[in-house]
Amino acid sequence: MRYRFNEFEFDSVSLLLTRHDEAQAIRHTEAKVLAVLLEQLDTVLNKEDILSHVWQDKIVSEQVVFQNISNLRSLFGNDSIKTFPKRGYQWQLTTEVVLNETENLSSNLNLQNSPHSQKLVGSVLQPASSISTKKRLFWQLAMLVCIICITVVAIYFQNEVVQKKPEAIIKLAYIPMTNRDGKAISKDESIMLEDNADFDFTALKGLDTELFEDNSEVEYSKLSNIHPFILTGYIRTYKKYIYLDFMLKGPYLEWEGLISGLSKQDVIKQLLQHLKQDVIYDLINKPQSPELQQAKLSIIHQASPNDLNILQQLSIVYLKTDELEKAMIMADKLFSLAQFQNKPQHMGRALLYQSKILTRKKLYDLSSQKLKLAMVQFEKINDLKHLAHAWYYQSWLDHQHKNYPAIKTSLLTSAQLAYGANNKLGEIEALIYLAVLAHNYQNDGDRDLYLQQAEKKMNAYQLPKYHFALISYRYATFAKALSEKEPHLKQVLKLTALTPEHWAAESSRRQLMQYYITQNRLVEAQALIDSVTSDNSNNSYLKTLMAQAKQQTKKMISFALRTFEQAQLAGNRSLSLDVALLLCSLQINCDFYSQFIDDNATAKWRSDNEIKLRTLNP
Repeated sequence: MRYRFNEFEFDSVSLLLTRHDEAQAIRHTEAKVLAVLLEQLDTVLNKEDILSHVWQDKIVSEQVVFQNISNLRSLFGNDSIKTFPKRGYQWQLTTEVVLNETENLSSNLNLQNSPHSQKLVGSVLQPASSISTKKRLFWQLAMLVCIICITVVAIYFQNEVVQKKPEAIIKLAYIPMTNRDGKAISKDESIMLEDNADFDFTALKGLDTELFEDNSEVEYSKLSNIHPFILTGYIRTYKKYIYLDFMLKGPYLEWEGLISGLSKQDVIKQLLQHLKQDVIYDLINKPQSPELQQAKLSIIHQASPNDLNILQQLSIVYLKTDELEKAMIMADKLFSLAQFQNKPQHMGRALLYQSKILTRKKLYDLSSQKLKLAMVQFEKINDLKHLAHAWYYQSWLDHQHKNYPAIKTSLLTSAQLAYGANNKLGEIEALIYLAVLAHNYQNDGDRDLYLQQAEKKMNAYQLPKYHFALISYRYATFAKALSEKEPHLKQVLKLTALTPEHWAAESSRRQLMQYYITQNRLVEAQALIDSVTSDNSNNSYLKTLMAQAKQQTKKMISFALRTFEQAQLAGNRSLSLDVALLLCSLQINCDFYSQFIDDNATAKWRSDNEIKLRTLNP
């Protein structure tokens, strides 16, 4: 069936969307959701209806429905689909239903072969006309058979082409992987990769893993045009086992995983088997919402149920979407499968995730038990890096009990273990976090001491400038008045001049923008916008704030809608909520955005925006 609305035409069978006879880009699941909405124009469809029609027996989050609805609204306008709170969604645009040629032909044939039609012909038409009708019927039947034959042949040859089409070779640059402890090792002990039927490898011999890790933001930007995917990692040996911590960096995300085996060949074999999965490159190549990531990971997990690294990522993404029960199920499954495969690293990671999930559920005693079990697994294999992570998470539990001495012990232990693992950034992160919590507990002496220690470590390790931005950012956090924060935030931007999308730079830019607007320093506010070129949600939000300050309502709404779309795609829930609140306050599709806030707002966000929410719902 074909449907026409506005300037579009959509075929619900082929899922082809056209505009002025030109094909338009639309994702497969979006097209299936659109088909369901159009096929039931008079019905309000709830999420369960859409899930059952589109995803059928696949396990996906209800948020995937919302994401696809949001994407369709971006294509056809916010008024195209109406949200009925607590009920569901319904298509709103005036739509013309157009039968396909074969459907029209079948309809005509059915009409002519009906008893009523035969009676009419017999009583009114002359015999010559009856013969003419029979001839016309014959040719219509012949045409229908030809159409069916042509379709079958086309499908057959299309399938033949697909079957004969060779699989694409994955082009991957890599940095030879060596020991993390800094000890000299022979060439035979490092991991080098050779081209094969699945991979085209390029060795980046001018780089080492440590240099790339310490300066990844800058080094990657130099190479990304030629090598968009760069693989690196560290290996270590303990009690005859080889352990590999690898990282694959892409244009948008980093993909991390763990491999272990009795020989280097075994480790390489497992690594390449894992990296053959196309979904990995899809996920790290472009921004995608956590719900979409979860849907894709669920599919690949079904195809590779024994891949521990896929299962690990699936547990993480469920945690991102606040689906704590499903996250716990995946973490339990990861532990059981890792135990069966005798993989202590993954057993430890699974227990660590369980601890984090239980902390989110405020089950602190159970969380503590899981964390201690995770530490036991890491200690078994002398995994200092992940043991340091476990002690870092322990400080979260200590914080729940308002126990600053315990927090201090946990984070200093984490820093010491990270130092032992030659994990410079992990060591510095623990010291900075200790300074932050010392400030929260009004211990100014420890705050200054450990922030200074972190800065000294950065100098000693000769880290790039953008790492020092974290020190300035924390000084801005510690300052009370906005005027006192300003010089520290400007210093952050100066230190991140080569890495403008660093999270500290984006946060500083937003804080300065809001401060300049309150001070009516619009020239300086505009300079912040002019200093960045990337089209992302954070920069679109700056433009939204600027348009609001200049009372340019039309521009503000346009930028706000763009911000919401980009924030949703990037999985930035906090920014999505901020913009949803702004649009709702302007009465722009308020039923949709208020429903989004009801479904996604956290307790902290509600607390931070209590006054605005009260104004919205008096």
